Amino acid sequence: MRIPYELFTGLRYTRAKRSNRVISFITAVAIICIAIGVTALITVLSVMNGFEGEMRSRILGMASHAVIYKPGEGIENWQELAQLAAQNPKVEATAPYVEGEAMLREGGDLSGTLLRGIDPVLEQKVSEIGAHMKSGKLEDLVPGQFNIVLGVELAQQLGVEIGDKIDLMIPLVSATPAGLLPRFRRFNVVGTFQVGMYEFDRGLVLLNIQDAATLYRMGDRVTGVRLKLHDLFEAPMVARQIAQQLPQLVYISDWTRQHANFFRAVATEKTVMFLILSLIVLVAVINIVSTLSMVVQEKQADIAILRTLGSTPRSIMTIFLVQGSVIGFVGTFVGVVLGVTLALNVKTLVPLLQAATGHQFLDPSIYYISDLPSELKLSDVVKISVLSLSLGLLSTLYPAWRASRVQPAEALRYE
Repeated sequence: MRIPYELFTGLRYTRAKRSNRVISFITAVAIICIAIGVTALITVLSVMNGFEGEMRSRILGMASHAVIYKPGEGIENWQELAQLAAQNPKVEATAPYVEGEAMLREGGDLSGTLLRGIDPVLEQKVSEIGAHMKSGKLEDLVPGQFNIVLGVELAQQLGVEIGDKIDLMIPLVSATPAGLLPRFRRFNVVGTFQVGMYEFDRGLVLLNIQDAATLYRMGDRVTGVRLKLHDLFEAPMVARQIAQQLPQLVYISDWTRQHANFFRAVATEKTVMFLILSLIVLVAVINIVSTLSMVVQEKQADIAILRTLGSTPRSIMTIFLVQGSVIGFVGTFVGVVLGVTLALNVKTLVPLLQAATGHQFLDPSIYYISDLPSELKLSDVVKISVLSLSLGLLSTLYPAWRASRVQPAEALRYE
């Protein structure tokens, strides 16, 4: 099998003469820099993907994939809407809820919170709150007993535990002989939950949906119906489909709208990190330019001889394109192998590093996440590899063009 001489010569030029170790050193540095850049990009993006997935899981463990709601007076005959929504094959479960703002009081401590009345059985089909119960259980929210479940942060703020009683006030008034007074009720604390997000652990309380309806005097009405989908990423499409089938004038929203700012911020951060870490690869590309420029200067006599033997400027240019591409390919290949290996073993390596240094990088009492989550995506690996190989190829164009412009007579004049 015959190998084109441009390819053979280009591969041969990747090794400098023994008398010139500088070029070999710069070539090794360029390969190492590309490998480090690719490794860093793959690892960091995988960790950020892991964080995004972890936060999405925590948020959607409490929030809804989609929700049908009607502010103000609430929804009558919510069972009909829930049944219509459940007929969509992409809807897994539905659950009604009553929601509003409230104030908790224990002794002299006051705290504002979001109140959510739920059906303990149906709620566990649309959320993961049951799996996050730190003490007690959702089944303790028996209608008519006015029991309540608090987030751990809120319970610590008010200094209450299971078995304690707490006053709950809502921004509605009742007419009494003493005048208009805020409506309140004394509740029994029967459990606490810990989702791992301050928004919920500090600002949410749960009670039975019938007790919440009684408190807000809603009768058989509810604030809305929560939906859980088989595929959460299809939420916008499913929401539009359901909206076209609903007979009542109600609103329907999905998680991509409710938490759009958060996930947009995460996406922006990933983009910025990608651009910043790409500078490492850019530095390596500059090393390739300097390496090939030195090789062209060293090989001028060889280039002149090849030209006198019949090589065209295009062939000469191809030789140095091959040389630069080999450097970029080797660096990219090593970086991909190291990056994929590191991304797949982050959860194993970080505890070992913490044990060796005696320092815990993520304190669970602060971050709620004690290990670094990692999610390797093939699309990220392909995107980083293409970027690295493309920059490596582009870096060879100018030195290769300079090599193709070498004049044989000028190069051999002093040989």
